[in-house]
Amino acid sequence: MASLNVYEMVTERIIKQLEQGTIPWQKPWTGVRSGAFNRVSKKPYSLINQAILEKPGEYATFKQWKDLGGHIKKGAKAEIVVFWKIIDVEEKNDKGEIEKKKLPLLRYYNVFHISQVEGVEPLKEKLNTKIEPIEEADRVIKDYVDREQLVFNECKSNRAYYAPLIDTVVVPLKEQFMNTPEWYGTTFHELVHSSGSKNRLNRLETSNLASFGSETYSKEELVAEIGSAFILNYLGIETKGTFQNSASYIESWLQVLRNDNKFIVSASSKAEKAVNYILGIE
Repeated sequence: MASLNVYEMVTERIIKQLEQGTIPWQKPWTGVRSGAFNRVSKKPYSLINQAILEKPGEYATFKQWKDLGGHIKKGAKAEIVVFWKIIDVEEKNDKGEIEKKKLPLLRYYNVFHISQVEGVEPLKEKLNTKIEPIEEADRVIKDYVDREQLVFNECKSNRAYYAPLIDTVVVPLKEQFMNTPEWYGTTFHELVHSSGSKNRLNRLETSNLASFGSETYSKEELVAEIGSAFILNYLGIETKGTFQNSASYIESWLQVLRNDNKFIVSASSKAEKAVNYILGIE
């Protein structure tokens, strides 16, 4: 059982870390490509082109595929990608004077989906194959999720979040993280958020509607990150990297709260209740 002394110790360590100065926060997972994107630049197409293109995944021009060593399958039909080209024009105004103007001109070019190409293999997401689950941490997650009938979804994602209206936690795949403790830290952060729902600790009654970056939103982020640090410490899977990243994340939200460390003490108290709730400690 986690004791009050453990909570106080972790809180004091966080404050000390902040006083010493922290390194910038780093998102602990790598992103995944979604929607339609250009094979060469790796950048997603604009929203209008996402709507126009028929399939998600890799597209490129005839020349780009050729340069990559591929060739278009016989009978394949191109799709179009549109873009605005700014052209310079000269016009006479009402006074008969020549004025220079820049006019946007809608243009397009042809692209082919990778399914229409031979000789080029699809790109592979860079996932970490060395991730190893931690049995005790998984048990904590499963026990809480099952007990609370919470929807928990680990999937390819660029986001980790708790959606109160549908009582759902979404986290990226373990393989998207640099190391295993970072995944658990992110997961416990979102589970702490879920503990504040109206039918649980009722902590999110107002922060559900709080705007991003507001004081209410910032305080809830402190609760979630401190709670996550508590659980990692309790399970014995905290690392120097997870602790420093937690401190950096906390510092980023403290800046919204005028760098006042008293908010950490207040958030720590709420985080303790959340952790006890998740762990099933009366």
